Amino acid sequence: MSNKTILDPEFARLLLESMADGVFTLDEKGVITSWNPAMERITGYTAEEAVGRGCMMLDFSLCFSKSCPAGINECGIFEHGWVQAKECFLRHKNGLDIPVVKSARLVTDRRGSIKGVVETVTDLSDLEKARRKAEEAGLRLGEIHKFDNLIGKSHAMQGVFSSIRATTASEATILVQGESGTGKELVAGAIHYNSNRSTMPFVTVNCSALSESLLESELFGHVRGAFTGAVRDRVGRFEEASGGTIFLDEISEISPFIQVKLLRVLQEREVERVGESKKRKVDIRIIAATNRDLYGLVKSGDFREDLYYRLKVFPIHLPPLRKRREDIPLLAGHFIRAQNKKTGKHIKGLVPSAMRILMDYNWPGNVRELENAIEHAFVLCSGDHIDIFDLPVEIRQVPYHPAVSRAPDPPLPSFTSRTRLSRDILLEILRECDWNKAEAGRRVGVSRTAIWKYMKKWGIPLQKPEAGPGGVEL
Repeated sequence: MSNKTILDPEFARLLLESMADGVFTLDEKGVITSWNPAMERITGYTAEEAVGRGCMMLDFSLCFSKSCPAGINECGIFEHGWVQAKECFLRHKNGLDIPVVKSARLVTDRRGSIKGVVETVTDLSDLEKARRKAEEAGLRLGEIHKFDNLIGKSHAMQGVFSSIRATTASEATILVQGESGTGKELVAGAIHYNSNRSTMPFVTVNCSALSESLLESELFGHVRGAFTGAVRDRVGRFEEASGGTIFLDEISEISPFIQVKLLRVLQEREVERVGESKKRKVDIRIIAATNRDLYGLVKSGDFREDLYYRLKVFPIHLPPLRKRREDIPLLAGHFIRAQNKKTGKHIKGLVPSAMRILMDYNWPGNVRELENAIEHAFVLCSGDHIDIFDLPVEIRQVPYHPAVSRAPDPPLPSFTSRTRLSRDILLEILRECDWNKAEAGRRVGVSRTAIWKYMKKWGIPLQKPEAGPGGVEL
């Protein structure tokens, strides 16, 4: 007696109809013979439309590592007997590509004669949407903390990012204001490279680096013989930037004469080379930057008011690093990754006490100073984390101002930024400070907690040892 179970035809029909996956069958000629309701939902074709046609109507994107064959005789299913489940796309009735997992198996009778093919199709549309949402969320998470090379999650920096995005679709003149080292040139670059001018030149001029006559020649160009040494014609930076963007850094340093000439460029979009009267049209966008109070210079008469208002059509203010301290860990991590790539090291981050020092420091040099501090630390760091004494001495030494009523401090021990703190040195400092851990920390340039940790590490008593006979500490 056979152990095989023969399904009742009606039960088999109900089973296929209840399945969430699409199932269809083909005869030995490749003609569709059955089509369950799930296939109707996935493909848009009703059973009446599908039965009697070939599976080529679904235009699967992958059949045995190639596109859907032209006919059943070219299909590898008859050669291989089965198709492993694989992701691909089928063409919906409305023309859209639907992501699916398809598998197929050849059906034969006991004699080995081909009876047909059974194929199953699993709709991945919902999974694909979830994947896409996850990818988009990841991209948004990255974008919310970064805009090109500008990095920050603080509210102040998110405002800067929003301003940059607003300006990329416009041609307005931009004035970027911020302290030295805050990244004004990065803002100008982000505006240019995300604008319609991104394929055209981005020209940078530091207005404080040149004298008035040299700056005039640099910006406007000159003709041969215009002045001593002008042996040939020279194209100015405004003409070089034509079609693109010119970034005028330290705009507050230009002389009244250059201010007048720049005002004419902003009004007329024309330049005249030094030594000639011919006007040349330039198609440029101007972004200016300054680390000074430009309006204060206007009020003092050192900067033209009409030029000031021409430049600040759309102002962007970059906050100093001390006003966005929550960005310091993010920036430090970015600079550590950059230095790892540059030096071949594998530093993972900063120890908590070193990070606390970065968070407490005032950063007069802003982001540029932080970048330099990390680079300095890479030179000294021999482990996988940057420690306190890998940081520059000016960052880790917090100024200490004693109260007026306090007696003068004892002389400082010979401890410098090049000295590695040791147990003996720390003991010497503690003795001179009468075991005052806060004072010891100030002399070393670390926090009281850091001193406490070093004492625990090296087995130094947390309280001042009692003196034994002869005044020797026990």
